[in-house]
Amino acid sequence: MAPELIVVAAAVALPFVAAALTPLVYRALGERTGYVGAAIALACFALVVTQRGAEGAVGVPWVPSLDVALRFYVDGWALLFAGLASGVGVLVFVYSAGYMHGEGNLARYYATLLAFMGSILGVAFAGDLIALFLFWELTSLASFVLIGHHDAEEEARYSARMAMIVTVGGGLFLLVAVLLLSIAAAGVAGVGAFDLVGMLRNSEAMQAALREQGLFVPVLGLVAVAAGSKSAQVPLHFWLPNAMVAPTPVSAFLHSATMVKVGVYLLGRLRPVLLGAEWTLLFATLGLATMLVGAALAVVSTDLKQLLAYSTASHLGLMVAGFGFANHYGAEAGVFHLLNHALFKAALFLVAGIVAHEAGSRRIDRLGGLWRELPVTAAIAGITGLSMAGIPPFNGFYSKELLFEAAYETAVHADGALAWLYPAVAVLASVFTVLYSLKFLSIFVGERPAAVGGLGRAPAALVAPPAVLALLAGAVSIDPQLAVNAAVQRGVDAAAATPTDVAVGLPTYLSVPVAMSALSIGGGVAAYPFERGICRRIELLNELRVTPRPAWLYDYWLTLTETASVRLDAVVNNGLLRTYAAWAVAAASALALIGYAATGAAVPAIDGAGATPAMVLVLLVAIVAAVAVTIAPSHVAGVLTLSILGFMVAIFYILASAPDLALTQLVVETLVLLIFLLVLEELPAFYAEAHPGVLARDAALSLGVGAVAALTVLVTARGGDAPPTDLAREYVSRAVPGGGGANVVNVILTDFRAFDTLGEIVVISIAALSVLVLLTMRRRGESP
Repeated sequence: MAPELIVVAAAVALPFVAAALTPLVYRALGERTGYVGAAIALACFALVVTQRGAEGAVGVPWVPSLDVALRFYVDGWALLFAGLASGVGVLVFVYSAGYMHGEGNLARYYATLLAFMGSILGVAFAGDLIALFLFWELTSLASFVLIGHHDAEEEARYSARMAMIVTVGGGLFLLVAVLLLSIAAAGVAGVGAFDLVGMLRNSEAMQAALREQGLFVPVLGLVAVAAGSKSAQVPLHFWLPNAMVAPTPVSAFLHSATMVKVGVYLLGRLRPVLLGAEWTLLFATLGLATMLVGAALAVVSTDLKQLLAYSTASHLGLMVAGFGFANHYGAEAGVFHLLNHALFKAALFLVAGIVAHEAGSRRIDRLGGLWRELPVTAAIAGITGLSMAGIPPFNGFYSKELLFEAAYETAVHADGALAWLYPAVAVLASVFTVLYSLKFLSIFVGERPAAVGGLGRAPAALVAPPAVLALLAGAVSIDPQLAVNAAVQRGVDAAAATPTDVAVGLPTYLSVPVAMSALSIGGGVAAYPFERGICRRIELLNELRVTPRPAWLYDYWLTLTETASVRLDAVVNNGLLRTYAAWAVAAASALALIGYAATGAAVPAIDGAGATPAMVLVLLVAIVAAVAVTIAPSHVAGVLTLSILGFMVAIFYILASAPDLALTQLVVETLVLLIFLLVLEELPAFYAEAHPGVLARDAALSLGVGAVAALTVLVTARGGDAPPTDLAREYVSRAVPGGGGANVVNVILTDFRAFDTLGEIVVISIAALSVLVLLTMRRRGESP
C-alpha cells in the first residue's frame, strides 16, 4: 500500500475509530472526553499537513465489476478543505469541553462530532464519485443527530428533521448526477465509470461527452440542487437558521466552517468539468440571489445566532457566485473566501455562545455595553465582525474585493445589459452585510441594559478557541499573500479553468471594484442609523412573501404530503382483500411496463405458423372457461370452471412439446382445486352487492393485467429456429463467469430471473393479505 494512501486513509478513518470507542472513553474520562476529541482532530490535522505540496490519486478496488474504488485524491483544494475541517475541529472540541459542561448525552455528542469530522475529511479526499456520495450522506446523518442533540425539545426535533429532509433530498439529486456522469464517462478513453480523478484530468473530453449525449444541462441542474440544499442556497436556505437550535459548538463547526461548505466544495471540485455559459448563468445568479436574501434576513434578525445563520447563507452565496463566474477572479474569490469565512464566522459563533453563557440571552435588543466585563471577547468580536463586514484591511475584505472584480469583469465582457445586475446586486448585498455586522457589534458598545445584570469573566476554555481563530484572521489581514501562498493558491489551481497566480493586497489606486467596496462600506455605515426603518420595510416584504419566507415552503409541502398520505392510506388500507389484490397486481403490471419502456423492448412479428387446430381448440375452450368464471352462480361452480381453464393450459403445454411445464401445471392446478374446495366451507355464505364503480375498476384492472401478461409473452417469445442475436451470444458467453454459476440455465434461475421474482413476490403478497383478511373477518360478511 502506498505511503500516501496510508496517511490519507488514516486521517479519514481515525475519527470513525475514535467515534466507535467514545462510549468507553467517556466512561473513563467523563466530560474531559472533549479534550480526547481535540487530540484526535489535532492528529488528523497533522496528517493532512504532512501531505502539503502533494498531488495525486491513490486507492484500492472496492467493487471491481462496477469500477468502484475506495480512491483518495490529494490536491490543494482537498487539503484546504480538510485542513479547515480538522483545524477548526480542534478548537470546537476544546470549546465543547467547557461549553457542554453539565449537558446530557455527551458520549453520543462527541461520538457523532467525531464521525462528522471523518465524513467531511472523506468528502474532501474522495477521488471516486460513489465514495464522495457516501461520505456526503454521512455528513447529513451526523448533522441530524447533532442538530437534534436536545431531543426532548420539539423545536430541536423539528429542526433536525428539516435539515435531514432537505440535505438528504439534495443527496438524491447528487446520486442521479453521479449516475449520469458515469454514463458520460463510458465514452471517454481512460476514465472509469465513477473515477472522479480521471474526469478532472480529462475535463474537456468529459464536458464534450456530456454535451454530445444531452446530459450536460441535466447534470448541471442536479448538481445545483445538491449543492444548494447542502449550502443553503435560495430557495433551500430556510433549514440553516432553524438548525441554530443545536448547541453553539455544533453551529460553529457544522454551519459555518464545514458542512454547509460541502456544497461549495462540490462546485469547486466539478467546476473544471462543467464550466461554461450555462454554469455562469446558473451559479452566479443563484449565488448573488442568496447573498442578497441572506443579508436582508440577517438585518432583521433579533437573535445573535439567527443573525449569524442568515449571514452564513449570504456568505455561502458569495462563494457560490464566485465559483459561478468563469474568469479567474471568480475561482480566487470562492477559494479565498472559504478560508476567510471559516476563520471569522466560526469565531463569531463561539462569541455568541460566550455571550449567551455569561449574559443569559442572545436577544440583540436586550444586550449592550458588554465590552466592560468581556473585553477579550469584545476584541475577538471586533476583529472577526469587521472581517465579516469586509472592512479593509481585515481578511474578509480581500475575498469580497475579488468577487467585485469577478462580477465587474463578467459584466464588461457580456453581450447584454442584464449582466450589470451582477455587480449591482453584489454591492447591495454588501451594504446589508456591513449593516448587520454593525448590528452584531452593537451589543459590545453603548450602555448595558439593566436587565442584563452583572457578568462574570468567561472561562479560558471558552475564550481561547475563538481567540485563536481571531489571531489567524488577523494574521491573514496583515499579510494576505502569505495565506494565499500557503493554502489558497493551490486550491485555486484545482478549481480554475486555467492556472493563474493569485495576488491580493490593499488597493493602491481607484478602480471600479475599489469604488464598489467604498460604496458598500459607506452605504452600510450610512444606513445604520436607519436600521429600524429598514427592518420594518424588509419585514413588510416578508409578510407579502416578496422575499422567500424561512421554512414556509417546507411547512406547506410537509403539510400537503401528510394530508395526501392520510387520504391515500384511507383508500389503500381499507381492510378489503380485493383492494389489496388490486393494488398489488396493478403495481406489478406497472413495474413490468416501466421495465419494457426503459429497455426499449419490441414485440416480434407473429406468424402463427406453429399453431395447430388442436392448440386453437384448446385455447378457445380456455377462453370460454375464463368468461364462465365471471358469471358462475356459486363459489363451487366458479372454482371448478377456473380449474377447467388451468387444465386447458396444461394440455396446451403438452401440444407445444413442453411436458415438464404440463406436469407442473397439472400438479399445481390439482392442488389449488383441492385447497379451494376445502376453503369454501369456511368462506362467508353471502357477500354484499359490489358497487358498480368497484366492478368497473376490477374489470379494467383485469383487462390491463391480461394485456401486460400477453405483452410479456410476446416480448419474451422467440421462434425455436430463429438464430440467436448478438446480444444473446454475448449474454450466454458472459452469464456463467459473471453470475458465478455452472451453466447458463443455473445463472438465469438464480441471478437473472427478475420477472419470476416479481411474480413470486406478488403471489406471496396476495396470499399473505388473503390470510390476514380471512383471520380478521372470521364469519363476518365482506362489504365491497
